Amino acid sequence: MPRVLVLYVRWVEALNYRIGRMAMYLLFVLAGVLLWSTIAKAFFRPPLWTQEMAQFTMVGYFVLGGAYALQMGANVRMDLIYTRWDLRRRAMVDAVTVLAMIFFLSVVLYGGIDSTLYALDIGERSRTVWRPYMAPIKIVICTGVFLMILQSVAFLIRDIAFLRGEKI
Repeated sequence: MPRVLVLYVRWVEALNYRIGRMAMYLLFVLAGVLLWSTIAKAFFRPPLWTQEMAQFTMVGYFVLGGAYALQMGANVRMDLIYTRWDLRRRAMVDAVTVLAMIFFLSVVLYGGIDSTLYALDIGERSRTVWRPYMAPIKIVICTGVFLMILQSVAFLIRDIAFLRGEKI
């Protein structure tokens, strides 16, 4: 494999590993928001921002951790037939299915960018009482989808290298 592709795979996997490890800590942020919500509802006036903030935090955790989950193989896979195949057949099937995943994620990213630009253009806000701006969470979603596309391309490069008899 060309050195630039090997460097790409290593760079993308290092980036997604670091971002995924940082995204894990968003669960603590989520727990803090939900704890404050519970305490405030019991003893004070219920805050307007906690439900939406919990949703935004969960979206960030889920989307920014998506590429990391792909990298670690934590995604759900139908292993009924897949595990019976030899490694070469698995790599061929993975190379085809990753193309479908790249296409799907590209469509999602295209729509996400369009929605984000709209939110930035008009200053879109949530329709709740708290009314936070929507652009920041949409930017996080687009970033997470883009990282998943980068990881999918890295998978494709690894599968092609394996089929060529090379290891990355």
